[in-house]
Amino acid sequence: MSNYPLPKFHFQVEWGGTKIGFTEVSGLDVETEVIEYRHGASPEYSKTKMPGMQKFGNITMKRGTFKSDNEYFNWWNSVKLNTIERRDITIKLLDENHDPVVTWKVKNAWPTKVQSTDLKADGNEVAIESVEIAHEGLTIQND
Repeated sequence: MSNYPLPKFHFQVEWGGTKIGFTEVSGLDVETEVIEYRHGASPEYSKTKMPGMQKFGNITMKRGTFKSDNEYFNWWNSVKLNTIERRDITIKLLDENHDPVVTWKVKNAWPTKVQSTDLKADGNEVAIESVEIAHEGLTIQND
C-alpha cells in the first residue's frame, strides 16, 4: 500500500460502450438532505435532525473540440419534452498500469447543457467544449 494519495490526472470515461477522453470531470458529489422535526412536548428547545433523501449534483465534463465530432450535440438534440435518451456512465481513476483504483458509476444520465468553446482572436489555447449532465444516482467503488 502506498503512503501517497492518488493523482487525479489519469482517468477514463465510458458511455454507451465508448471510451471518450476528457480533460476535466467535476461534480462527482452526493449529499443527504436533512429533515428537521420537533414535537411540541419535547423537553429540548431544538429540532431533531434526521437523514432524508439523497441528492446528486450535476456532473460537468470537458474535452477538446474536434472537427466533425458532434457527440455532445447529437446527445443533447435527442432530448425532447419528457422523452430523453438516458445513458449509464462509468468514470474510472486509473493507476500507472491503467487499472481502475476508484470507479464512479452514474445512473440514467442525460444532458442538460452543452457549451461550445469561447473564441478569442489573440488566444493560444485549445478549443474546449463541455456537457453538463443530470442523473439519478452515483455509486463510488474503491477497487
